Amino acid sequence: MSAISVVVIIAVILILILLWGISVYNKLVRLSNLKDEAWSGVDVPLKRRFDLTPNLVETVKSCAAHDSKTLQEVVDARAAISAATTQNARIDAENSLTDTLRSLFAAAESCPKLKASENFAYLRNELSSLENELQMARRYYNGTVRDFNGEIQMFPAVLISKRLGYQAAAFFGSDGEPREPVKGEF
Repeated sequence: MSAISVVVIIAVILILILLWGISVYNKLVRLSNLKDEAWSGVDVPLKRRFDLTPNLVETVKSCAAHDSKTLQEVVDARAAISAATTQNARIDAENSLTDTLRSLFAAAESCPKLKASENFAYLRNELSSLENELQMARRYYNGTVRDFNGEIQMFPAVLISKRLGYQAAAFFGSDGEPREPVKGEF
């Protein structure tokens, strides 16, 4: 084999490796962008729910001022969302708010004045609609996270994904802890 053919073979191999690296990089960028877009789809209804929560608390206060513990838990959960500095902390705080809102609605069922309130009915229906939106957005987000995480963890992309700074993203689901049935008492 001549020196020229060895140089050509090495050049072809280097070009193939470069093309593979470009392909993997582009796929990682595309999946990362899809994951970020999916998070923004989750974030919009979360912000709407966050903004509706104070109205709900004020409405419930009119009937159930004596149950300040449940109301305080909702306020604290909402404050934890504002204090969250990472996406994982935000997911945990949002899950906490979901749980406290469940408790609040279950407890509100025992208050006839509150059940008859048009404002409460509107807020309950709006939050229920938001929860349905969130469920769909979470599914899409978790699907994009699954694809992204799978790509950065599988061979051969794993060879360059860590060097490029890609890290596995967190799924947005429940906290994994078993839940007690919610008691509807004020």
